[in-house]
Amino acid sequence: MPRLSEVIAALDALWPPERAEQWDAVGTVCGDPDARVARVLFAVDPVQDVVDEAVSLGADLLVTHHPLYLRGTTTVAAGHFKGRVVHTLIRNDIALHVAHTNADTADPGVSDALAGALGLRVVGPLVPDPSDTGGRRGLGRVCEVDPPETLREFAARAARRLPPTAQGIRLAGDPDATVRTVAVSGGSGDSLFDQVRAAGVDAFLTADLRHHPASEATQHSPLGLVDAAHWATEWPWCEQAAAQLDEISDRHGWDLRVHVSKTVTDPWSAHHDSSGAPN
Repeated sequence: MPRLSEVIAALDALWPPERAEQWDAVGTVCGDPDARVARVLFAVDPVQDVVDEAVSLGADLLVTHHPLYLRGTTTVAAGHFKGRVVHTLIRNDIALHVAHTNADTADPGVSDALAGALGLRVVGPLVPDPSDTGGRRGLGRVCEVDPPETLREFAARAARRLPPTAQGIRLAGDPDATVRTVAVSGGSGDSLFDQVRAAGVDAFLTADLRHHPASEATQHSPLGLVDAAHWATEWPWCEQAAAQLDEISDRHGWDLRVHVSKTVTDPWSAHHDSSGAPN
């Protein structure tokens, strides 16, 4: 049975913390380096429901994509919901480790998992990492749709293949336009429109598209937009990451039990179609 420090070293080799954005907060949040690890749970968000799942599972390590303290804190008092997460973890001897933007740009990374879930063939990164001479790391992925399909059909594909959420899938653009190439970026992607247009793709699938960037993008070019829930675009990474750790465990003879959380932590709980007339 490996020590936590050994498992963390393996995770850091997959997603080196030095490749995270400067503003990010990745790495180990809590945990004893000498503690033994037998069971690991992967999830998108370090929220109380996921931590309770880790407790019920008997996990020794929780690995999440999103940081618990992205902007820092001055307290971990249990009277605050984030402090309560920390107290629950420590009380139950569960370590917490975060791989965020360092997992986004990895090879394979978050957008590789998203492309795989959608059944797309990855051509290369949307925003290449200049330090990667192999040209495989970077933010987002450019992919081929084979055979080509309409934007409407591609959006329906996303609705079938991604985890269900209250938001579902939104699209902007001509539903009957042909889609041969797409850019995908797990998580918030509306800062990438310049790179998406430069890639010359027919459509862009991402999350958290805001009104003004999306409106301007549709006016700028015929680019089709497919907007999914943030959590849904990043959850496939949990399965990919769990498989990577499983392979490492087998190679080292660790006999880890690696799990993926099925808890839906998308914050939206319901959706109603609009039927009212414009004011």
